[in-house]
Amino acid sequence: MSDKFTPMMRQYRRIKSEIDPDVILMFRLGDFYELFFEDAKYAAPILNVALTKRSGYPMCGVPHHAMDSYLGKLIRAGCKVAICEQMEDPAAAKGIVRREITRIITPGTITEEGALEDERNNYIAAISHFPGKGFGLAALELSTGELIVENHENIASLIDAIYRIAPCEGIVPISEDSPDEERKQTDIFKQSGVNCVTPVDGWFYEESFAYTTLTNHFTVASLEGFGCEGNSAVIRAAGAILYHVKENLRRDLSHVTAMRLGQTSGYMTLDDATCGHLDLLPMAGRNKAHTLYGVLNATRTPMGARLLHRWVARPLLNLETINNRHDAVEILTKTRSILTPIRDLLAEVRDLERTIARVSLGRGSPRDINAISNALKIAPEIRERLEPAAKGEVLEKILNGLLPLNELTDTIDKTLVESPPATMNEGGMIRTGVNTELDELKDAAANGRAWIAKYQADEIKRTGIKTLKVKFNKIFGYFIEVSSGQLANVPEEYVRKQTMVNCERFITPELKEREEKIIGAADRSIILENEIFDALREKVVSETAAIQAVASAIAELDALCSLADRALALDYTRPAMDESDTIRITDSRHPVIEQLPDSERFVPNDVELNCSTRQIMVITGPNMAGKSTYIRQVALLVVMAQMGSFVPAKTASIGIVDRVFTRVGASDDLAKGRSTFMVEMEETANILNNATTRSLIVLDEIGRGTSTFDGISIAWAVAEYLHNTPAVKAKTLFATHYHELTDLSLTLNGVVNCNVLVRERGDSVVFLRRIVDGTADKSYGIAVAKLAGMPETVLHRAREILENLEADELSESGISA
Repeated sequence: MSDKFTPMMRQYRRIKSEIDPDVILMFRLGDFYELFFEDAKYAAPILNVALTKRSGYPMCGVPHHAMDSYLGKLIRAGCKVAICEQMEDPAAAKGIVRREITRIITPGTITEEGALEDERNNYIAAISHFPGKGFGLAALELSTGELIVENHENIASLIDAIYRIAPCEGIVPISEDSPDEERKQTDIFKQSGVNCVTPVDGWFYEESFAYTTLTNHFTVASLEGFGCEGNSAVIRAAGAILYHVKENLRRDLSHVTAMRLGQTSGYMTLDDATCGHLDLLPMAGRNKAHTLYGVLNATRTPMGARLLHRWVARPLLNLETINNRHDAVEILTKTRSILTPIRDLLAEVRDLERTIARVSLGRGSPRDINAISNALKIAPEIRERLEPAAKGEVLEKILNGLLPLNELTDTIDKTLVESPPATMNEGGMIRTGVNTELDELKDAAANGRAWIAKYQADEIKRTGIKTLKVKFNKIFGYFIEVSSGQLANVPEEYVRKQTMVNCERFITPELKEREEKIIGAADRSIILENEIFDALREKVVSETAAIQAVASAIAELDALCSLADRALALDYTRPAMDESDTIRITDSRHPVIEQLPDSERFVPNDVELNCSTRQIMVITGPNMAGKSTYIRQVALLVVMAQMGSFVPAKTASIGIVDRVFTRVGASDDLAKGRSTFMVEMEETANILNNATTRSLIVLDEIGRGTSTFDGISIAWAVAEYLHNTPAVKAKTLFATHYHELTDLSLTLNGVVNCNVLVRERGDSVVFLRRIVDGTADKSYGIAVAKLAGMPETVLHRAREILENLEADELSESGISA
């Protein structure tokens, strides 16, 4: 059966059989990567390229120089892709060119610059369940070399962590001994929003094997230095992920130089519902500018942007750490003469984290090496600018991380030309004077080109053919091209090589003899340049850990400078942090809404909450008056303060909060068969079961998805439970249209009533957006319906029915009985 295939196609089919059927094979043929059979049929519409045929087989292809952008399209479509390269020069190959798969790329292991988002990390994750010791979570960021591991006591905590890290892919074990584990772990990833889940062999997770994988990779005797010795859950997860990426995906991991054990106890817990309700981070279908991250992100480097993203997702709990970060931001805000030039220097730094990762993976270009050198040379300049202001633990640590690597940058600058080419294929990247043989070869090639130019001029003069040109292509080499109208003047010694539509091409023995010298020198020159570049790349790779340390310092400084810049530009103030149970803020503003270009002038509001006299604020008022904005902005300011940012307020005193809970809005989950009301009740149950006295709860309309009496009863009981249960006596903002709930303040001394001020003008209302103590006397629902454009006849009828409802005198026709 295989006899019907060409040798090249037999090679393709053999290599394709080495990988899983769901992996697309991009097969290098000359200047193109080509796809065949079902791969071509599936990928062509994703790549937006024509589906054609080769020898009768379905085929499509993309140019090799544009591979990164096409690869990005496949990965974003959820594909896994194997890259098959030519492992020898086709011109020197005897028979079929040797080809091998060099790497397999999946959604969680992208390193190609054009396929990654600058501001987001791209993790692949693994989890391990160890009975009695909870769960281990490992996440690898191949494009930066970061490996983080965490312990979690239960599934809820694990799901929150996966949502926070937001990996693009998860791996799960296949094992005959534990057939349900694959399904369980897949469900956990799916619940956490991870759509790409890859099964791997279960023995990757065996503890002794995973331990050996880790110790061999880091070349250490034990994992004590990483704080993971004896931590079975994280060892299994981390070992499995490293082995899978290295062996199954054939990726180099030399730039993964450390494993960081995350301290989950040191960070505020934010579940996926809270992150979504508060618009903390960009999500699919949501404008980045309309998120807290979008408002705070004025970073100048991709590393800083990614770190700031993590800070928003993981507010701090340790008072000293929070104050240290605030100290750093405050120093930068008070030394604008230092802040501005530092930010200007940061803007010149490329993505150092991902660039050194590409170089370590063997895919770094001359421009990547040059970018590393430029960034490393800027680091001492940043250090010099920062030094006068580097007071306090955070800035001093950054200063110590901005160490110069002069020997490395000198070597790079002395080796590479000032503006090197993007690829290594054409030469021209090594400076004159680096290698004597190379200089001689370059001179020979350059002299050859001068000889060609003189030869053309001499031939034009000798033959009288003014349109004669000496050209070059890869098929014929150098040739003489003569237009059809001048063929009568062609000398006899010209040997015809090719006839074209409007011209003919010729060669001469003299031209071919010179061609061998020119091309030989150029080819040898390129080979030698590549050898010199490879040696330079190895020297850069040997400094990976030091370069990563500089990148880390730059990222942290950039994130801090971004917070300082936003504090100055947006009139933020430093919050006073303590361990009390009190939140007291004057003139607080919503950080996102106040920045919307078409928003009205924002009205600031005060807030005071504690766990005794003002534990639960029951907030009433009409729709659109600002209740939801107010309760969200209080939660947002707490998140901002604990992530290290200043806050939009006149003054702020905030006792540290361990967790922010939100129950906001209404949405069905039809895929899981859950109604709006069921979703609401599950979110509320989560709050009641997990809140503590240090939590902050935001409740926006509980009980709307059922009958009025049921809804009031549930909302009332929830408020009583939060007030009366010592373990769950959390600070709570409770917005509601159930005016009956205002009676809670008569019996519960921690409940206070607040409302949104409204000014009536005839049948219309003006929302003043001010939150004050007291209860709202009306709902103003009909006035809001008027603002929405409801027909006047409907509004008139509604007023009539409302009057009779309030009088308890409604007949079947809606008229007073």
